Order: sequence, then C-alpha cells, then structure tokens
Amino acid sequence: MKTKWYQQLEKKLSEDPTIQKLNASDETFSVNYQEDFSVSDALYDLQVLAAVNDKNRVQARLVTVTREGEKYSIKLYTLTDSIPLSQSMPIFESMNLQVLIGRPYRIRLARKQYWIHHFTLDGGESICDLNPDKIPRYFSDLFESVWNQRSEKDDFNHLLFSACIKARNIQILRAYVVYMNQIRFPHSRTYIVETLNAYPEITLLLVKCFLHKFDPQKTDLDSYKGIIDTITEKLLNIESLDHDLIYKRMLNLIQSTVRTNYFQQMDDDSNCISFKLDSRKIERLPKPSPRFEIFVYSPRFEGIHLRGGLVARGGIRWSDRKEDYRTEVLGLMKAQMVKNAVIVPAGSKGGFFTKQTTDLPTSEVYAEVQACYSLYINALLALTDNMAGQEVIHPQNTAILDTGDPYLVVAADKGTAAFSDVANEIAKKHDFWLDDAFASGGSQGYDHKKMGITARGAWESVKRHFRGIGKDIQTEAFSVVGIGDMAGDVFGNGMLLSPCIQLVGAFNHMHIFIDPNPDMKKSYRERERMFALPRSSWNDYNKNLISKGGGVFLRSAKRIDLSPEMQQLIDCKVDKLTPNELINYLLKARVDLIWNGGIGTYVKATTETSAAVSDKSNDEIRVNGQQLRAKAIGEGGNLGLTQRGRIEYAQNGGLLYTDSIDNSAGVDCSDNEVNIKILLSQLVKSERLSRDERDNLLTEMTDEVAQHCLFNNYRQTQIIDSIMQHAARNMHQHARFMRHLERDGILNRKLENLPGDEQIVERI
Repeated sequence: MKTKWYQQLEKKLSEDPTIQKLNASDETFSVNYQEDFSVSDALYDLQVLAAVNDKNRVQARLVTVTREGEKYSIKLYTLTDSIPLSQSMPIFESMNLQVLIGRPYRIRLARKQYWIHHFTLDGGESICDLNPDKIPRYFSDLFESVWNQRSEKDDFNHLLFSACIKARNIQILRAYVVYMNQIRFPHSRTYIVETLNAYPEITLLLVKCFLHKFDPQKTDLDSYKGIIDTITEKLLNIESLDHDLIYKRMLNLIQSTVRTNYFQQMDDDSNCISFKLDSRKIERLPKPSPRFEIFVYSPRFEGIHLRGGLVARGGIRWSDRKEDYRTEVLGLMKAQMVKNAVIVPAGSKGGFFTKQTTDLPTSEVYAEVQACYSLYINALLALTDNMAGQEVIHPQNTAILDTGDPYLVVAADKGTAAFSDVANEIAKKHDFWLDDAFASGGSQGYDHKKMGITARGAWESVKRHFRGIGKDIQTEAFSVVGIGDMAGDVFGNGMLLSPCIQLVGAFNHMHIFIDPNPDMKKSYRERERMFALPRSSWNDYNKNLISKGGGVFLRSAKRIDLSPEMQQLIDCKVDKLTPNELINYLLKARVDLIWNGGIGTYVKATTETSAAVSDKSNDEIRVNGQQLRAKAIGEGGNLGLTQRGRIEYAQNGGLLYTDSIDNSAGVDCSDNEVNIKILLSQLVKSERLSRDERDNLLTEMTDEVAQHCLFNNYRQTQIIDSIMQHAARNMHQHARFMRHLERDGILNRKLENLPGDEQIVERI
C-alpha cells in the first residue's frame, strides 16, 4: 500500500512532466528517507540525481538550514557506490567544516542504485554570510573539483567560506603561493595560507586584482589600479610585518605577470593554470633573473620554463625535486646560457614535477609522465604567440601585456628523450609556425643517443686533457670512475668511445658497480651489450666478467662488505661501509678520469655548505674539490660540480673545463636541426621541396652536422687551453674587462663565482 508521503510525491510528479520522466516508484525512497525528508526535498533530490551518471558519478549540494544549533546541511549524490566517510570528511575539513551527523540513504531509480549522503556540519562563518546566494553554487563546484582531483585537498579551500572565493579563483592563489615557495620566499606554504584566511577582504581583493588585469573583455585599467590602491591602503592596518610582506609579494607577482591562460577555453579536465612572468620585475628573485618565465600549476603536476632571451633554446626535463625544481632548472638555464653563448641564441630550460607517480605501479609511471608532459607543453604554447608569414598572432581570450613573443623551442632532456614527437604533434594541433622544429630530436630529427653527440663532444674535452699531459687515451689504458649507467645517453655512449677504458667503479640511483682490475676487452664488449639492452641497469652486468673482489651492490643495502681489492681501490682500511660511504670513497679514488654522465651535484668547495648546493638527495655522498684525486673530469652531465668546486679542484691541479663547454655538442646539434628545419620549411611551404625530400636531406646531413658540432668542441677547448698559457700575465686585462661588463650590467661577479679585484691582486 502506498504511503501518504508517496501519494503526495506522486501528485507532485504528475504536475511536473520533466520530473516524471525519472520514473520514481514507491520503492524509490526508503521508509527512513520518507521519515527524514519532505516531499519537496525528494523533488529536489530527483532533479539532482538526473545529473548523476557514469561520467559525473558524484554531485554535491549545500543547503542552509534554520534549525537551532546547526549551520549547514550537505547532500552528496552518488551512483552505485556508497561514499566512505574517510573519503568525504577530509574534503569537508579542507573547507574548515566539521561533520556533526552523517546518514546514508539508498535510492532505487530507473533500474539503477544511487546513494544520498546527508551531513550536518558546523563551521563556515565568514564574509560569505553577506553573499548567501553564492554559497551553494561555490560549495558544489569546489567539492566536485576536489573529488575529481581538479583541485587539491588543502587549507586553501578554507577560502571558500572565509573569503567567498570559488574553486577556480582559489586555484589562482594556490598557484602563486606554490611559485613563491619555488623562488625561496622565506615563509612556508602553511603560514601563507593562514595569513590569507586571516584577512579575507584583502585576499578577495587580490583575486579581483588578477581578474581585472587579465580579463580580455575589460579595457579599463583604472579599476585595476584602484584595486591596487585599496589593497595598499588596507595593508597599512596590518601590524604584522610578515603578513604585510606576504601580501606585498603576492601583489608584486600579479603585477609582474604579463599573460595567463585563465580566460582561455580548456579542452581537458587538468585545471592547469599558467602565468607568464616578466622576471625582471619580480622582487628578490634568485639570480640570475631570466628574461621571461612561464609557471604552470595543476593538481597533477607543476612546471617552470625559464628563458634567457626572446630567442632562446633548451631542453625540458622531468624533475624529481619537488621542493626546488625551479632552482634545478635555473642552474641548468645558467649553464645553457653559457653553452649557447658559443653557439647561437640565448639559452632556456624547462622542467616539470609529477605529483601522482609515487603512488602508481611502475608500469603506469611512464604513461602518467607523458600525460603530464603533454599538459605542460600545451600550457606553454597557450601563452606563446604564433606567426603567419611576418604577422604575429596572439592567443585568443588572452590579455597581452608584453610585446610579440612567438619563439618557443623545446628539446629532449632527462626523462623526456622519447617525447619529442609528442611535443611536435601538440605543436601541429596548435598550428604552431615552427612545426617539427618546435621539439628537436623527434622521429624526423637527429637522435642524440643514436648519434652519441653529447658524449662525443665531451670526449673531445677529455682527450685534450690527457693529450696535454702526454697520454693518448685512445691507445693507452686509463682508469675511470663513472656517474651513471649504460642505459643513459651520455654515460653509455661515453663509456664506448675508447677501447682502452678501465671502468673500475660507477654508481647510479640504484646500484654501485665495482670492478677493481677490469679486463679492457671483455668489459668493453659487456658495456656494448648493456648499452644495446633496453633499460639496462648495473644489475644486468655479467657478474662472471667482474674481476676478483668486485661486484654490483644495491644502494638500499644496510652495509657493504669490502674485499681487499676494493679496499685497495678506494684506499680504505675498514672492512664495511654503507653504500653512501662507499660512493664517497669512490669519488675520491686515485683514478685517471671521473666521467659524469648522471644527474646530481657531487662536488662542492670546502667553503660551501651542502644547503647552498641545493641538491639535498646527494648531501651524504658529496665531496669537496680538494678531496678529488682523479687527474681529470669529463662533464657529460650538467651541474655535477658547483662552480666553486670546479675552481678548488683546478687549483689543486685537476684538469677540467665546465659542463657548459664539455656537453655543448648536444645543444649545438639541436640548434643546427632547428635552423635547418626553419630554413627548409620555406621550401616545403612553397612546394619546391616535398616533406619526404626534406626528411631524406636531414638524414643525409647527419654525419656532416655531427662533425660540425664536434669541431666546435675541439676548437673551444683549444682556445681555452691557449688562453690558459697566458692567463697569469693577462690577469690585469681580465680584471679590466670584468669591470667593464659589470658597469654595463652584463656581469655579476659574485653570481658567476669570479674573483673580485682584491682576490685578483692576491693571485697575481
């Protein structure tokens, strides 16, 4: 028999044909539901359930209630599965709401099973009380955004109620704060969020300032300037110097931003927000300041792209440094600037950090990295101008507050070697003018690993070091300690460039390889085999070919027992070492060459702290320049030594140039490829050359391009050695030239670790 409650519902449904289509029956609502909710509640719930489907499996609604002692009631609507409290409560808590009561109700409708979770919550007192019509809509958007991982579950979500800021605009503030942490702002993210919630009116004004500045439909800058004046006036009433600094720095970042993708139409659910910043306007930015940078923020990843000039080139890497990936990329951009100084345009560098790969099985990591890389590249292109002939075309729905800027080139780097075609396909979808010159090294470009170009360029430096001390390393045996593994481009190619290499030790992030007395021929063939083996590690090395006392050891081991041969190799008398201690000894071993083909900074100066190096993961194994006993260092990898570490090593008789000289051949090769493709694209567009003919011509030129790059490396090191012969007596000229560059604002001696005038006098 139908209940009176259901009879009333049936009557209401018959009066509204749009709701009647939902086919509610007397089994739809349980007795408990009918006892707790009115018919009007049921009608409302039916309308919401109509929007729940396989694509949108969760809907959230907030309803203000008037019963004494209760602040809000919330309903969550889900398809099929009930939501555990462990999943929903952290989202409520991130909004500063406390759950008082929670009850689930099962709903049967149109042969499907739904759940309605009803929560009574306390909290949320705010200036939002002045805007009650916004609260339900803002809450629904924010909850569903967090649930679908388009927003993060953190205390920024307090701003919904404290400052009446919606999810998309909270993302603006979250992005700027994350960027502040990357530029070494002194206060923590937690403290900054507390401050933003403590002054909701000023925080809301920051959002309005951003929206007024970048809304492409607004042309009245007076309102934007008026908001800045209001913020400045309100800051006069803040007594805390720290709070004042936080708001002023955030305002400075908004003022330094020249473009954003905020008003563009998004084709995905990534919720990426990106800013293009004029780095020269940012206060207290770590030096050197790029010309421009693009910061990309998403719940899935974060990324930065730094450019030394309007026309600048460099690679994109997958970084594993969550806390300071910008510091890593800045150091690489600085090295890239030097490399490009001896080649063609200015240098640039980019990097992105993935947030969800740590929880994924190994088999799924690659796909997530590639997906984040694609989103990152799309975000970069979204803020980059295009070209049609000589006409510069700006991105749509974007306020342009800088000059035309159509030049963006990306190349492969750590973790992105296989992604050039992915980037070029994205460029094609954007109809970007550079076409497949956008990302060098793709399937129709120069494969650096196959060419071995970076390692071969660095090997020119190594050969010259030993030639200078009367040793031909192509015909005479020499001992090597390596950083990296045979699967790596630079390390793997480098350790096959001479048949006379005696690789006595090497390490990467997983293993330590020790071969105290290697057989040159057998070990060379084994390294060849491993280089050809996809994704090989030191554990794949044939243990039967390792000399007595050696082996392959896990870096995760508690300790490593040292054989007499190992003790002799590293000059160590103890019989047990931890893996990190063993690596430290390896770096200090008395060998001919240290070949750096890996990632990380392993050498600093005695006067430097590990904190100043900004590579926390290698603090325990790092050594000082004066502790190195290798005759020479080949810097196939970037940032293996700090600049002061290099100087200290050289002053103690060590032979080295810099990473920017040693491994510049890879950059040189990419630059040649880009220039050739830009040149030939004109012929392809005018149909004087087919695409296949262009591709064939690129292939035919491979060896010639390689020789051109290697000859540059040969001459660069020759020039440096020649200058060194006269460096002491020409030091006055060098000092005068440095003063000239400083006066013109081109050089910062302290930043470049160059000696001051007093130090020069001491050296003379």
